[in-house]
Amino acid sequence: MRIARLMVCAAALSLSGCVGIAIHLYKYAHKKSATQPAAAPTAADPSANVRAALESAVKDGAPGVTAIVMRGDTRLLRMDVGTIDPNAQWPVASASKWLTAALVMNVVDEGKLSLDVPISRYLPAFKGQAGEVTLRQLLAQTSGEGSLEDGLDIRQDPRMTLAQSAEEVARQPLVDAPGTVFKYGGPGFQVAGAAVEAVTGKRWADLFQERIAVPLGMTHTYWTHIPANGATAAQTRNPLLQGGAVMTAEDYMRFLGMLAHDGMANGHRVLSHASVEAMETVQTDGKPEAYMPPGVKGSSLQYGLGNWCESWDANLRCQMVSSAGAFGTYPWIDRKSGLYGIFFTRARLTKIEADYRRARVAILAAYGSK
Repeated sequence: MRIARLMVCAAALSLSGCVGIAIHLYKYAHKKSATQPAAAPTAADPSANVRAALESAVKDGAPGVTAIVMRGDTRLLRMDVGTIDPNAQWPVASASKWLTAALVMNVVDEGKLSLDVPISRYLPAFKGQAGEVTLRQLLAQTSGEGSLEDGLDIRQDPRMTLAQSAEEVARQPLVDAPGTVFKYGGPGFQVAGAAVEAVTGKRWADLFQERIAVPLGMTHTYWTHIPANGATAAQTRNPLLQGGAVMTAEDYMRFLGMLAHDGMANGHRVLSHASVEAMETVQTDGKPEAYMPPGVKGSSLQYGLGNWCESWDANLRCQMVSSAGAFGTYPWIDRKSGLYGIFFTRARLTKIEADYRRARVAILAAYGSK
């Protein structure tokens, strides 16, 4: 029992470690631009400062780091520093939330789900106030179903179905009234995934392949549970939707490219403009942060649907969007410059956060002007 608790705690800490990084990255970038502008890159090598930052990440504990930056269809940077397989396939932890939200929104576009109707319409096990929770609240982490501290979804059996996962959530009393507070890392993504399966009649992993991975050419992405408890991907019917995607840096860039192109990829519309806009609109403005991981509470960071808004405009449209993962994956889109990119490694993000800060500042300095 003690070992099981330790495994759950380790998984929870792994998923939670990403949030503070996003905040520090944003604050650091803006502090640098306001008070100490990054050194101008040389004409001969505009990526020199990026490389220096990533080399520092290797010294600080990452075995190797991949950085990729694009604007539109143009690749501006691909850099592999240290010891890293260019095709490394690793779990991306909380960067999975962005992927989950995208598949949910694809089914919303299809008309089989709605963001703002009671979840009980799709999952009748949710009754009373719990049945009034909406998909919008589930994806914005304001559904009232607890936080990462509880670890309900992390403790579940990977071999149970998503429907059974959601039923287990439904049996727990709400911690907060729906839509009233933000609590990071609760089991709401499992509930959203169960709704997707209920209305489509397909397994999550199969539908993700059909609707997201295949159209985008993401050939090295699959879903698992953390911890896996010995279950293979094929045996996993209950993937951890807030943290269980395994993929390559190139696959994640294909996903970011689709978002950067307003939901289009390879001539195929994956998400509507309305869905991309909804994902990148602040959903938590004015709501108290009832649970944020240690060191994060009191920040100005906001949340959209499955992704962080590091900055936003007067209409609450996100300008810098990200979804960092504690295992070392940091994907981001800067709507102001049109840049999007990823840092990718297999190391605790807390060890290399300062290096990532410097790398993104250098990227914006070198390539931010259109």
